[in-house]
Amino acid sequence: MEAVISSFRRGRHTQYTSQMIIEPNMDSEKAKSLIGKTAVWTSPGKNKKQIKGKIKKLHGNKGRLRVHFETGMPGQSLGAKVRIE
Repeated sequence: MEAVISSFRRGRHTQYTSQMIIEPNMDSEKAKSLIGKTAVWTSPGKNKKQIKGKIKKLHGNKGRLRVHFETGMPGQSLGAKVRIE
């Protein structure tokens, strides 16, 4: 299954680069079943680096999910696809 990274988790003054908000193509009831699973982002280019994260909780009422990754995510990951395992 795949989802799209929509943004960093952020506040007014702070941007949390290791926490991302992803959008799977489903409603919030089905998205609850994904909590606890692993999300994997693969970097583009010659060296395919993978960054793994764990889906922690829902974000809002439209089925978005909050993912906490191992390390901070680069800016090029915004709008990219994430594989959910």
